[in-house]
Amino acid sequence: MQKPESSDAAATGDLAVRVRGVTKEFGSGGSLTRALRGVDLDVPYGEMLMLVGPSGCGKTTLVSIVAGTLQPTAGEVTVLGLDLVAMGNGRKVRFRRDNVGFVFQAFNLLPALSAAENAAVPLLIAGWRRADAIEVASEILETLGLGDRLTNLPSELSGGQQQRVAIARALVHEPRILVCDEPTSALDAENGRITMELIERIAVQPGRAVIVVTHDARVYSFADRIASMEDGRIVSIEAGPHNSTDAAVPR
Repeated sequence: MQKPESSDAAATGDLAVRVRGVTKEFGSGGSLTRALRGVDLDVPYGEMLMLVGPSGCGKTTLVSIVAGTLQPTAGEVTVLGLDLVAMGNGRKVRFRRDNVGFVFQAFNLLPALSAAENAAVPLLIAGWRRADAIEVASEILETLGLGDRLTNLPSELSGGQQQRVAIARALVHEPRILVCDEPTSALDAENGRITMELIERIAVQPGRAVIVVTHDARVYSFADRIASMEDGRIVSIEAGPHNSTDAAVPR
């Protein structure tokens, strides 16, 4: 069984993500908030980049822009060789459907669907047969330790179990860009390790990349690089344990 053909997004050069001079403002006048202040960021193919920093520094805003769910106020955003800023809404929806997996911090599970159905949603949207989509989603959920919860509704799951369903949903269509917002925040050490190993499999495949927003120091060992943010800016990028021979890259 094969996945439907993906969008026309093509890998160009060595960068999966290229961000230049990106700003994001919310509100206006006296209520204006500058969430991002001229961010530059490159993410090569085959890399797992972790974004760290205090709450409110712009991490979630940045990854939402990279995932195409939020439009920047200014700047350039190129993902998989395509200009997301200039992309129309309809094409951007198709691009996200075919190429992007997003683990939301709030889970965003559909309350009327079972765990397996929630995890299968990206495949169903892409036109897969229901039985095939449920089968693939169930396999991932079993790997994440939820084999006995496939038919449970979100209201019947703990927070950590809901988080694992949300992660399965982001992984099920094997996205080329995977964006994770605090993917292990509700997980114990063992389930966090299993989850990060699954996420890592996406990052190491050719033509793919992963960005993880985290406060969880337990998962730093999976990082190729760690980018630190403060006040809407990236202030440093250092080699992670997977790339420990490289020198730190000051910003």
